[in-house]
Amino acid sequence: MNHECAGHNDQTLDDALAEIKLEKTISDITYKIIVLSGKGGVGKSTTAANLAMSLALSGRSVGLLDIDFHGPSIPKLMGMENKKVEARDGSLIPLSYGEKLKVMSLGLLLQDERQAVIWRGPMKMGAIKQLLQDVEWGKLDYLIVDCPPGTGDEPLSIVQLLKNPTGAVVVTQPQELSVADVRRSISFCAQLNLPVLGVLENMSGFICPHCGETVDIFKSGGGEKLAQAMQVPFLGKIPIDPTIVQAGDNGEPFIYFYAKTETAAIFNRITAELQDRIEKQGDAKTV
Repeated sequence: MNHECAGHNDQTLDDALAEIKLEKTISDITYKIIVLSGKGGVGKSTTAANLAMSLALSGRSVGLLDIDFHGPSIPKLMGMENKKVEARDGSLIPLSYGEKLKVMSLGLLLQDERQAVIWRGPMKMGAIKQLLQDVEWGKLDYLIVDCPPGTGDEPLSIVQLLKNPTGAVVVTQPQELSVADVRRSISFCAQLNLPVLGVLENMSGFICPHCGETVDIFKSGGGEKLAQAMQVPFLGKIPIDPTIVQAGDNGEPFIYFYAKTETAAIFNRITAELQDRIEKQGDAKTV
């Protein structure tokens, strides 16, 4: 009986210490942004990676956390596929990209990146908790979280663990099917009292490299109309740009390697406006 009580007390103590560690990690992060999408293939991870890079290039200290367990693409997009995370004093050391950006992904911890992750909800929750509390993030201005598509266990877990996230960026394409899925993502945010920082319409129009005009190869404006209808901010439109695909395939963060392109300028402008709005709201709360 005494042994059982001792084991129970040890477990309770471990849980309490883990909770304290998690609270400390979260308290050292000023702004926490979750990147969502209603469906896959809309450019959510590319958006998360470039948002993090753009903020880092503006001088902010940034963490990029990939919790898309079933398709962790951040290591590939950041050129970190063959790198491994080290442990030190019981903590995982995130990979650094320059002085201002730290990156962590389950894909960096798997022995074989091609290995499928077949986990139920509680295991996912535990893994996400560990990626927050056991990673030595240090003090961050921003944590950008790349969630899997949809509104399942992972987005729900990260919102609960972060307590009061700053808000969500919802990525869509202009087609009606994508827009319908985004409606569910916005509803998900509303149910969890998670502010929607804005809707980003990706792959919207094509900028002709010869004349500079934007041509709508597919439909355009669906995300903007939905944002207006659901009374959430619209962040802007990112055009179709083959260079973004090329950069991702090469493991080159687009914003960094192709900074002089028109698409990079659009993305940096959207990030700067979002950053300004978030930080002004943050300053207002501290007054």
